[in-house]
Amino acid sequence: MAAGLRKRGRPGPAIRAAGLCGQWLRRAWQERGLLLLEPRYTLLVAACLCLAEVGITFWVIHRVAYTEIDWKAYMAEVEGVINGTYDYTQLQGDTGPLVYPAGFVYIFMGLYYATGRGTDIRMAQHIFAVLYLATLLLVFLIYHQTCKVPPFVFFFMCCASYRVHSIFVLRLFNDPVAMALLFLSINLLLAQRWGWGCCCFSLAVSVKMNVLLFAPGLLFLLLTQFGLRGAIPKLGICAVLQVVLGLPFLLENPVGYVSRSFDFGRQFLFRWTVNWRFLPEAFFLHRAFHLALLTAHLTLLLLFALCRWHRTGESILSLLKDPSKRKVPPQPLTPNQIVSTLFTSNFIGICFSRSLHYQFYVWYFHTLPYLLWATPARWLTHLLRLLVLGLIELSWNTYPSTSCSSAALHVCHAVILLQLWLGPQPFPKTTQHSKKAQ
Repeated sequence: MAAGLRKRGRPGPAIRAAGLCGQWLRRAWQERGLLLLEPRYTLLVAACLCLAEVGITFWVIHRVAYTEIDWKAYMAEVEGVINGTYDYTQLQGDTGPLVYPAGFVYIFMGLYYATGRGTDIRMAQHIFAVLYLATLLLVFLIYHQTCKVPPFVFFFMCCASYRVHSIFVLRLFNDPVAMALLFLSINLLLAQRWGWGCCCFSLAVSVKMNVLLFAPGLLFLLLTQFGLRGAIPKLGICAVLQVVLGLPFLLENPVGYVSRSFDFGRQFLFRWTVNWRFLPEAFFLHRAFHLALLTAHLTLLLLFALCRWHRTGESILSLLKDPSKRKVPPQPLTPNQIVSTLFTSNFIGICFSRSLHYQFYVWYFHTLPYLLWATPARWLTHLLRLLVLGLIELSWNTYPSTSCSSAALHVCHAVILLQLWLGPQPFPKTTQHSKKAQ
């Protein structure tokens, strides 16, 4: 009887969780002066912002006019596949040929059916609103684990960007779909689910290949964690998934599929560029300029890999060895090492892109707070960081872009790159001697 009473008197998991939650909220209230400054309160601030975003996004959908740009073209492209056309060279919409990999086709085919063959725009907007909130949740989970960015910055990341809300729910581009999958992939990597993380990464690439800007950072992390032999199976997951998704189109016209969906030489229109408006159009279109940008991109990636990411004191070729056979055995990768490497890899690619269009803003918008606040520098105060964020937002909201807006964007990018290079790195410098001393 006494044992039974003791058993009934023991609080259940729900009661204990509620008690812990209440204790945490009381502590947050007591430290409310630090609520917007301490990264440990990221989840609390994130919950409030997500609730606010539900109302903001609903208001945007119902009060701001939808603008047709690519949605009808997307629907026409996937409708061609539904009607039995698997030759990529024969698939096109109002704005041109289909230039995205097979994952895009399958996802937007689902949207085609969910929106009454693409005619129910309001339904599509609500689906993208859910996608926007899911993306925010995935981003906040990343920031919670890195614990580097003060929560007040998230107000600017959520509520202050008209352009990002527009890209998601007023334009219905495919870029947000790819980035949502990318952030899911990063969360899986942070959970040490490397196989699943690579699978989601490849799925994101299959929607739009801009995600490949993260690939150099991912390759570095895989080699650091597993060595060449251990990294090959993970890279194989990425490759096999691309083949499986594209198989119906590869069987029909393999050259047409690869050349269309992974066209690295595609020419961009000068009138849509956000970042190179101050250049003459002939120079913007010149192949020598494109090669110079590619060279600068690869050079800076190599410099970061050699001098900022790889800090063990060994040759970078040691990454090819099995981790257990290296002179300095690697420590488990921390969340900041993973996120910093991936976000920096992508940002370098953004800086040297041949052209940035307005929907490309989501390629790096949610990573900017981390890039600015995760590597603190004394010369870059909170106010200056916010000024950089504001100028970037202003540049992306200037339509059509001007020479001044493009130049301001490059100046802001240069400031971020300089901080990433000069600031303390998440990979501490260690040597064989120091390792033995420990």
